[in-house]
Amino acid sequence: MKVIVSRSVFFAILIVLTISGIIGCESAEPTGSQPAFEKEQTLISVKEQAEVEDTQPIKHHIRLGFSQLGSESDWRLANTNSIREAAREAGIQLLFENAEQSQEKQFEAVRYFIEQGVDVIAIAPVVETGWEAILQEVQEAGIPVLIIDRKMELSDPSLYVTFIGSDFYEEGVMAGRYLLDKMRDRPGEITIAELRGTEGASPSIDRGAGFREAIRERAEMTILASEPADFTQARGKEVMKSFLEAHGSRIDVLYAHNDDMALGAIEAVEEVGLKPGKDIIIISVDGTRQAFEMMVQGKINAVVECNPMLGPNVMQAVLELMEGRTLPKRIITPERIYTEVTAERELNNRIY
Repeated sequence: MKVIVSRSVFFAILIVLTISGIIGCESAEPTGSQPAFEKEQTLISVKEQAEVEDTQPIKHHIRLGFSQLGSESDWRLANTNSIREAAREAGIQLLFENAEQSQEKQFEAVRYFIEQGVDVIAIAPVVETGWEAILQEVQEAGIPVLIIDRKMELSDPSLYVTFIGSDFYEEGVMAGRYLLDKMRDRPGEITIAELRGTEGASPSIDRGAGFREAIRERAEMTILASEPADFTQARGKEVMKSFLEAHGSRIDVLYAHNDDMALGAIEAVEEVGLKPGKDIIIISVDGTRQAFEMMVQGKINAVVECNPMLGPNVMQAVLELMEGRTLPKRIITPERIYTEVTAERELNNRIY
């Protein structure tokens, strides 16, 4: 039987089918592929995603480029987290770059920040020297520079606004003074092994110099061995093992420029059957929770605090700069020394 459909009915059916098709396309999930939103997300670079994560909510429309030197220790991770958290709280957009212990990567990061037209650049330098040329590029771009944590050796102080961090020389002095007091009743020669940080880094240079200045008043104290161990636990253990192989029980004291190296050294000391904190007096710098736990156990005798929580100071400096205020050339964080006597009551206050 032949079905005859009028022109008006035909167009009515066509309109219904078209609407149904449109609704079906909008509501259906694509098969065998990502949702449209996910596809769009994949076009965002890792760098841009990090920027978005670090910058919510933006309150001041200020962009800060931060070149972190690495992630070599618990202290450094706490420092990074402090910067990130403080930027979020202040509503400052943070462009973060990890240099992984490479000054060349820091130069690349700084040039990237210049290209992005950030308002302020902050740098935690891997080493002290070699910064003049890149900072001149920043100055020509009209961007103020904050030096964070470690110092730079510069002939032109106008290349940066302020240094925010610790007094590493005073940290070394505190460590030396503790040792003088600890050994005040012990006669004769006292031999010291020293685990230094990264060669050429300001904490390593200044902590060593301050320590030597403090122990000068007692001629019987001599540094028997001193080597860089790169601020890492693995290298701390490796270098301490070599010290013990060369000098054995002649080592009375270990002075480690950071906690991670001290923790590695403790492993090496225990492996040769000696008791850290008793057979060898151990002094460290940083103040991490792990170091305090070792003090409670009697394996570290003293820790000089080096505060990594610089984020609030940095963001305050950025905000004041943007308001046209003048900053002091140095902003030093207050610190103190802790001993095995005070470690237990302080342990729960360690947040890193």
